[in-house]
Amino acid sequence: MSFLMIAEPAAWSAPSGWQVLRSRWPSLSNSAALIGAADALVVLIAASLPWSTTAPSIFGGLWLLAVTPTIDWRGYARELMRPAFALPFALLLLALLGTLWSDGDWANRLHAIKPVAKLVLIPPLLHHFSRSERGIWVCFAFLASCALLAVFSWIVLLNPAWKIAATASAGVPVKNYIDQSQEFTLCALALALPALTFWRSGRAIAAVACLALILLFATSMVFVASSRTALLCIPILLALFAWKHLGRRATLVLLAGTVAASALAWTASPYLRQRITDIAVEYRHGHEDISRASTAQRLTYWRKSLHAFGEAPLIGHGTGSIKRQFERAATGGSSLDAEIVSNPHNQTLNVAVQWGLFGVILLYAMWIAQLRLFTGEGLAAWIGLVVIVQNIASSLLNSHLFDFHEGWMYALGVGVAGGMALRAKAGTQS
Repeated sequence: MSFLMIAEPAAWSAPSGWQVLRSRWPSLSNSAALIGAADALVVLIAASLPWSTTAPSIFGGLWLLAVTPTIDWRGYARELMRPAFALPFALLLLALLGTLWSDGDWANRLHAIKPVAKLVLIPPLLHHFSRSERGIWVCFAFLASCALLAVFSWIVLLNPAWKIAATASAGVPVKNYIDQSQEFTLCALALALPALTFWRSGRAIAAVACLALILLFATSMVFVASSRTALLCIPILLALFAWKHLGRRATLVLLAGTVAASALAWTASPYLRQRITDIAVEYRHGHEDISRASTAQRLTYWRKSLHAFGEAPLIGHGTGSIKRQFERAATGGSSLDAEIVSNPHNQTLNVAVQWGLFGVILLYAMWIAQLRLFTGEGLAAWIGLVVIVQNIASSLLNSHLFDFHEGWMYALGVGVAGGMALRAKAGTQS
């Protein structure tokens, strides 16, 4: 009995596992090993993204495991009060609630949550890279991986046997020409500022190296494989670059150079001419031959989506309801009119059909709030601007925020570059 009386207080006074974890949490949040592992995993996500769909998801899951113990939860909670941090979670919450009033089947409802879910990686990425000094490593990893892909695209164009996957386009080693073109556009325009900075500072070799990489990406899109969405984004991003970083005279030089380069590309590349002239062909014959209906398809998708939005303008038809709306709108007039899809190829309409005006307001609020992260100067601010403006522009013709590859580009680009921009801003204020 005396033994029990002595042992019992000791047992009750022993710290619980939760108490031990709490006592060790400050050391975990400052663990150089865990922070380094988290940095390395984001580098691996960036390096693997141009080549794989599975690897970025695996590395993303591992990154969450590595980064969670390092988060300063009090500071993170304060950051979540900022719209750029909070609005991705608001969109995900809307997607989850939207399953309750959706008229789609449950498989489509649950599947439609996944594209929104990856946006919630942005807040922890912002938090992590506002503390880490290795954000530039992620940028270099993505650039190097895309440069390797650009070189390889020429190889598989000349010898298709070198293709890694059975892609539908010549000169596309993996995935598809749309993803490849979006990557190359992002890299080429992101390199514009370093090239200009090196040139102005007299570092000619570094400037020429940047220009050589830009030329590598541009020639691959002109002669090997390109998407018309990327071709739409390029002049928009060039105008943004001129507005942000060039004076009037330099802007005129850039305009003249762009016109000359475009004329040369049009003359030298039969592939590019065909890609542009096919737009009219696809519009005229889309209802007759659905295999050549890209332009007509989009117009039909948009018309049907606008009609579905008009039926439920405030809160939409619910998460995963797009396919159901196209089933209701299908007619027997032509194969195009009877086509049933789950993607209207426009980001605003994708959101509007599912969650109505409320969802559209949240979408644009998130874009605007995250654009405001990049109002400063420097490379991180420029990269972030290019990522968001490219996504907004390409989302006119696609649902790129919700597409796997472009959605990952957006989440990774905004999260890493945004964290770097926040770190730079904190450094100038201290």
